[in-house]
Amino acid sequence: MTVEKSITAQLLELIRADALPIGSHLAAQTLADRLRVSRTPVNDALGLLHEKGVLRRERNRGYFLAQPVERPVAELVDQFGLQEEDAIGSAYFRIADDRLKGLLPDEFAEALIKTRYGLTQAQLTAVLGRIANEGWIEKKPGYGWVFSSMLTTADSLLQSYRLRLALEPAALLEPGYKLDPRVLERCREAERHLLNGGIETDTAIQIHERGVRFHESLVEASGNVFFIDTIRRVNRVRRLLSYRSMQDRKRYKEHCKQHLHLLDLLEKEHNEKASQAMREHLQSTLRNLGKIKELLQS
Repeated sequence: MTVEKSITAQLLELIRADALPIGSHLAAQTLADRLRVSRTPVNDALGLLHEKGVLRRERNRGYFLAQPVERPVAELVDQFGLQEEDAIGSAYFRIADDRLKGLLPDEFAEALIKTRYGLTQAQLTAVLGRIANEGWIEKKPGYGWVFSSMLTTADSLLQSYRLRLALEPAALLEPGYKLDPRVLERCREAERHLLNGGIETDTAIQIHERGVRFHESLVEASGNVFFIDTIRRVNRVRRLLSYRSMQDRKRYKEHCKQHLHLLDLLEKEHNEKASQAMREHLQSTLRNLGKIKELLQS
């Protein structure tokens, strides 16, 4: 598991490469599509750049460029003090990898994490908060933390897919189901990107987020708030083993083709067929994950 370049640094690179003038509107969905991640980390990065004065925020309108971005990104990271975010991201992935390798105990004190990963108190608070928000650690009553068993074992990842197998095909059959044509086309473009080489070149985060966006978009079109909340919760906490499973990417070409077939069916409003295709798609993924169970546990 490698440390990925922060989303904030990638946004600065886009702004600089596009030579955006002051006052340019930075739409979160457009940026998420370009970076092939979900809107959540993009919104977080936009908020951070707003705090640093790079962007200004207008109520009900979003973010706009407040100052030119012309210097190399490495210098901008220093200028805006973004090293903190990179340190937090680095610690997050190291903790995740060490946990999956069994190098961290089930229960731990904050001092252990702070010392082992060389964190300041602010960095420690931030990284533990991020992990807790994703659901794989919990605060103990009084003192210390405990790792949740949820989605930190190969079996729990398989269980999450069985939950999705029950939920997602049903979501496509909800009364009034309607997938926005713009959302459909964004999903289609993401799949084409992967088939045109992105499978080999994209980061684990980008591929994971692309899958999250696809499945959440299809469930959101159901309008059923219970389905939507459940799929978001599952996706938030399954990313650890999802990243590790991406060490074997051979299966993603077939995934993309299945996703495009689903989109074609939904575009034609053949929801019964789409529901069955979703069931077959998730069953196929379950079979593939079962084959790489040893990789997930390694």
